[in-house]
Amino acid sequence: MTAETALRRESPRSKRTLILATAIDQFGKLGYEHTKWASIADEVGIGQTALYHYFESKAHCLLTIMRLELADSLERVTVATEGDSDPAKALRAAIVVSLKASPRDALQRRILQSHMDLLAAERQSEKEESERLKSRELVQEIEEKWTALIASGIKEGVFADSDPRLMGRLVLALVISVWRWYRPDGQLSLTEIADRVTDAALRMVRT
Repeated sequence: MTAETALRRESPRSKRTLILATAIDQFGKLGYEHTKWASIADEVGIGQTALYHYFESKAHCLLTIMRLELADSLERVTVATEGDSDPAKALRAAIVVSLKASPRDALQRRILQSHMDLLAAERQSEKEESERLKSRELVQEIEEKWTALIASGIKEGVFADSDPRLMGRLVLALVISVWRWYRPDGQLSLTEIADRVTDAALRMVRT
């Protein structure tokens, strides 16, 4: 679930999603390391003590942002490919929906891809560790989803016979790498990027 989606569902009294949205803006534009925890509280209009009511640390907030984006990614691909019996069309739909984003969505995805290393090591904080473990589970589910897309194409004879898990990871890596360099004010739109990534991915799986 993106911060924007969550904001529409949240109680008017809660500041949680506003904090998340502000953190996404600042982490994405200034960098996580250069963002001061207190500056997020100032932007939201609450004291730093109140900030700890929602997130016990800046890292807890970051891991929450990552977990929400992973969950949203899984849901988008699941919905986009549900019931499509044509493997090539399903793969194309998965790529297109994965590369459709608002400017804030793009920031959230850039944050996720820039900090995936955080998911490797156990956290001392119980809340941070909970978010880390949930995120790792979602990463596995996402990889399984893309593996299944490739496996379906291999079974139908549409894609070349290969290791579906490896090929799924390669295609997924191609897709998510976009968020490391894409900028809304760049020369290529997301639609143009999605077209090129789709063509490259289909060539990969059909070779």
